[in-house]
Amino acid sequence: MSEAHLFAVGVLLAWLAGIRVYLTVFGVGLAGALGWLDLPPALEAASSPWVLGVSGALAVVEFFADKIPGVDSGWDLLQTLARVPAGAFLAAATLSPDGDLGAGMLATGAGVALTSHALKAGSRLLLNASPEPVSNVVASSAEDVMTVGVLSLAFVYPWLALALVAAAAIPAAFAVWWLWRRLARRSPGRLRD
Repeated sequence: MSEAHLFAVGVLLAWLAGIRVYLTVFGVGLAGALGWLDLPPALEAASSPWVLGVSGALAVVEFFADKIPGVDSGWDLLQTLARVPAGAFLAAATLSPDGDLGAGMLATGAGVALTSHALKAGSRLLLNASPEPVSNVVASSAEDVMTVGVLSLAFVYPWLALALVAAAAIPAAFAVWWLWRRLARRSPGRLRD
């Protein structure tokens, strides 16, 4: 894979880590352990049985925690501490042929992971404002499917996967921003000019 392709994969892994960090780490590790993917030296640890076991168990916990209204927002708040550093590491490790992590790619990965995490957490807070629980389950399930799908596509067609993520994320970010502004205008405690 060329360096440009590895850059696209690194950005995608950081984006996915901001949404489903444990599933992303498990998927990368599983692909490496099964020989589907030659992992760079810095990512080889993801294929160890310990990392696979821990990330797989945490992915299962996250799968259920993310479906419960209110619990999902608490989980997102707590996972800020894991998603952003993991996104930074995954992005930098993807472009590391010798195991050294570049500061530029660490910063890029952290920024991308923080952006996707903020979009996810913000949209989930909006969904939690609705009285019915179905929207949470649908959104969480869509995130699960999207993570597995984009992760699979990223290793074969990274630029296509990156284009699809951007095509979905940009309108979603504008929609979340618009809804937050709309809710802020309707809030009873807002001062009127």
